[in-house]
Amino acid sequence: MFLQPDDLHGLVSEQFGSDRRLAALDRLTGGTKKGVYRLRLDDGTTVILYVWAAGENYWPPSPTVPDDPFTDASGADLFAASHAALIAAGVRVPYLMMIDRDSSHLDADIALVEDAGALKLDALLEHDPVTAAAPLAALGDALRRMHTVFGPHYGKVAAITGGEASRARRAEDVIVDRALGHLDAAAARDARLADAHQRITAHVRHLRSAVTPREEYGLVHGELGPDHVLVTPAGEAVMIDFEGLAYFDVEWDHAWLQMRFGESYPALRPVDLDPHRLEFYRYAQTLSLIEGPLRIADTDFPDRKWMLDLAEWNITKALAAT
Repeated sequence: MFLQPDDLHGLVSEQFGSDRRLAALDRLTGGTKKGVYRLRLDDGTTVILYVWAAGENYWPPSPTVPDDPFTDASGADLFAASHAALIAAGVRVPYLMMIDRDSSHLDADIALVEDAGALKLDALLEHDPVTAAAPLAALGDALRRMHTVFGPHYGKVAAITGGEASRARRAEDVIVDRALGHLDAAAARDARLADAHQRITAHVRHLRSAVTPREEYGLVHGELGPDHVLVTPAGEAVMIDFEGLAYFDVEWDHAWLQMRFGESYPALRPVDLDPHRLEFYRYAQTLSLIEGPLRIADTDFPDRKWMLDLAEWNITKALAAT
């Protein structure tokens, strides 16, 4: 059951004063792991409420690789640690007004943040590429700042800052296990992948074999696309959905960025990248974009066809590469 206005009167009164009232509550679409609501107050101001609750998370559980930093990338603790790290790196994110991890207001962790508007960079790139040029360049600047903030270990930002660094094995070996796990799960749902399982496995291992060791990791968003960037009326590029922020190979971000930004990607002016690592991560992400959509399509996610189409697109890519 999603939130109703009556659920929030106490929160609004405490945060904004008893003389202000909640005039409207809009549940925003697009999120799959947390609820996102726009609170419209009676004085015309608006704020955004994030809600981390089981009923707001469409993703069913799945087997995971224990040291994969990109699993379970949701939660108030991850949000708080990632928000602080991005602020420290000089990245524009929504201003954090309050965070409650004690269920003081709702039976869930919540955060109130600045309403940076409804305009996303993907819409601007499609309908007004000239106006999109400035926020796109600003995003590129932010990414270079992130990708030159280095640490000696990989892992979620929250884990690294808490002293839980992963030292057991190389990052690319984690991605091998992640990719083959996604292949196993997807092959159980699609006969074409089952038939090509051996070829795809061999291709993953071949790509991995070309990657040389590395001991330095940058800040990465994890799955950054133009739909994860809001553009304010002042033209600022505001990064959102960053709970998966991690120290990892920056090629992981750029594999996503190349895929999601397409022809606009060069305008981000990326840092120097390892082409072998980039190619390997790109293929691993193709497999994840089969497994994840097929898994969520088995739930009550409202746009099931979109997920199935995304999986089909990536099945074609995965098979063509082998």
